Amino acid sequence: MILFPAIDLKDGLAVRLQQGDMARATVFSRDPAAQAHAFETQGFRHLHVVDLDGAFAGKPMNVAAVERILESVGLCVQLGGGIRDMKTVEGWLEKGVNRVIIGTAAVREPALVKEAAKKFPKRIAVGLDARDGKVAVEGWAETSELTVLDIAKRFEDAGVAAIIYTDVARDGMLQGINWDATIALADAISIPVIASGGLASIEDVKRLTEPRAKKLEGAIAGRALYDGRLDAAQALKLLRAARN
Repeated sequence: MILFPAIDLKDGLAVRLQQGDMARATVFSRDPAAQAHAFETQGFRHLHVVDLDGAFAGKPMNVAAVERILESVGLCVQLGGGIRDMKTVEGWLEKGVNRVIIGTAAVREPALVKEAAKKFPKRIAVGLDARDGKVAVEGWAETSELTVLDIAKRFEDAGVAAIIYTDVARDGMLQGINWDATIALADAISIPVIASGGLASIEDVKRLTEPRAKKLEGAIAGRALYDGRLDAAQALKLLRAARN
């Protein structure tokens, strides 16, 4: 079970949004690479990075910031935001990203996900962000008519490494992860699911250790880590103990 600390990039800075609203961004670090190094020092082994500007623009926008992160740490980095074609997928993997996350293109061009997953086994994840159960795209600016399960089932036999499921309404709000919806998704598909959106405290981390969460790969923690509501050492110790 993996706890992924999150770095969301906007204008080269590490920020956290509320409910995916770019106008409601709080800057937590002006040096994302230093923040990544701090997470590594705290004992994390994985990192979740999102190019927020890229998600809206449809192409990478915070390349320099991501490159500095990759140069600064030895963490397993998964990256999403603005990854809409094979050239971008290949470019990030060549730069040292361990896993790329395809979101909007997974809804609009599922063939891209299948092609990428075949070419790069276990290095392609699908990001599914839901608003009232329907998948949001274009940096959450638009909502499709498809459900998360509709999209996830498209990739059952494609070799996708993980589905990252985010409840947009909870993201950045510290209201707790939508466990019922997340676990229902994990139970309905064979692809590992990563919980995202709203992780608020050690109680959410404890839920990762419960038997019903056994099909999850892990969860993403953002604002709770930045503002001290979640103690990294306590969370990692809890997950280590659960593995033993």
